[in-house]
Amino acid sequence: MVEGSPKVVVVVPTYNERENLPVLAGMLTDLAVPNLHLLVVDDGSPDGTGEVAEKLAADSGGTVGVLHRTVKDGLGRAYLAGMARALDEGADIVIQMDADLSHPASAIPEMLRTLQDGETAVVIGSRYVPGGSTASEWPWHRKALSAWANFYVNAILGLGVRDATAGFKAWRASTLRAIDLPSVRSNGYSFQVEMNYRVIKRGLTIREVPIRFEERIEGMSKMSLGVQVESALAPWKLRFDRDDRDDRS
Repeated sequence: MVEGSPKVVVVVPTYNERENLPVLAGMLTDLAVPNLHLLVVDDGSPDGTGEVAEKLAADSGGTVGVLHRTVKDGLGRAYLAGMARALDEGADIVIQMDADLSHPASAIPEMLRTLQDGETAVVIGSRYVPGGSTASEWPWHRKALSAWANFYVNAILGLGVRDATAGFKAWRASTLRAIDLPSVRSNGYSFQVEMNYRVIKRGLTIREVPIRFEERIEGMSKMSLGVQVESALAPWKLRFDRDDRDDRS
């Protein structure tokens, strides 16, 4: 730990990611970012991911923590639990990223530099700003669906964010407190949209830095039909929710 460096906590939800988690932990260590911590939020993975995380924590000298959850109730709930724990433990900056190696850890230093601008509330690792890209392995229909989802969300909510569904973000702790985490209702991938919406509704600034989004290497995608349906309905629920219109401006 470097004296005076902000505490940065990377929150990583896991479910059956035992192959990827040690690789990700090594990538984060190699960044040599001062006062960087990893918090693994495991939803009772039957493949032993939780045990792998505990071993990483035991060998880390205090820079890796593990939050075990007994109920697998969605990506959004896991992120909220991890963010709450990170804030309780004194995080100044909270980074959210996936465990499947699709988010490049190498982008974290640039995200942190961008967040140093006092007007920036959250930084998104974005596929859709100049310099960003998606995995070449993605079929055309998956790229089209992703592009349409971002157009759809922005058309309904007016976020002004190129990659509104992205899950790789660096948050100021003050931003997370301002958007009232306990009242976030969305789950799955629509969680990302609601979090952005809350930032914009409070007049706070989102910035994006380019990343290359990679296809997962090990394990299986968590995207289900139910998640897709929820994601399609979420922007309308946010737009027409009276509490959001009246109380969150």
